[in-house]
Amino acid sequence: MVELTLPKNSRVTEGRTWPKPEGATNLRELRVYRWNPDDGENPRLDTYWVDMDDCGPMILDALIWIKNRIDPTLTFRRSCREGVCGSCAMNIDGLNTLACTCGMDEVKGTVKVYPLPHQPVVKDLVPDLTNFYAQHASVEPWLKTETAAPGTEWKQSREDRAKLDGLYECILCACCSTACPSYWWNSERFLGPAALLQANRWLKDSRDEATGERLDGLEDPFRLYRCHTIMNCARVCPKGLNPAEAIAEIKRKMVERQV
Repeated sequence: MVELTLPKNSRVTEGRTWPKPEGATNLRELRVYRWNPDDGENPRLDTYWVDMDDCGPMILDALIWIKNRIDPTLTFRRSCREGVCGSCAMNIDGLNTLACTCGMDEVKGTVKVYPLPHQPVVKDLVPDLTNFYAQHASVEPWLKTETAAPGTEWKQSREDRAKLDGLYECILCACCSTACPSYWWNSERFLGPAALLQANRWLKDSRDEATGERLDGLEDPFRLYRCHTIMNCARVCPKGLNPAEAIAEIKRKMVERQV
């Protein structure tokens, strides 16, 4: 029988309930994960009430409203507010998504907001993505060629360019990798859906000349083959991509080169 001992600070406690805005009649309740590494306390869930008549329609709007009107210490990442940069990825109502594209009306009842799962937390809703970015860099996501560079750009046919659709759109938000149980279990060795999606993007690029080298780098029991097609990655991707399909294509390439 396996016995697990959780660290003390993994236990989330009940936090503060902030006062409701005076005079507001259209209220929504948000319960938000809070943790400050400097105070030595356990994580907690604070309760806030947002006046929806004075707030935008998205979860990110509500978080900004809370930070501006109620609690300036609330910490989270955000930038583009258009689903392009991936900065505001978090777990909302149990699903990894972008706060800027998730509407308040998409969540029934109390809105529960947590940081992305299975990542060290820097503070509140800010995860430490150091390992995630290192894994992305490890697949060498850039054009690799032996041929001398042309005087202008590397040319590509429309047909070859179309093969990259569903791959190049990744915004590195980490929603997919942090939703993957295989990544939770083997995050130090399994590259995860996001990095492998990018690996396939460069394997399919007709201008790249390092296919064998790239496949050699993935020929490992863990880096590629820990994917068990659980499909959480495709379910949560805010751009509608399918990393599991990309991983399957890489596995097929591995087999084909042995034939």
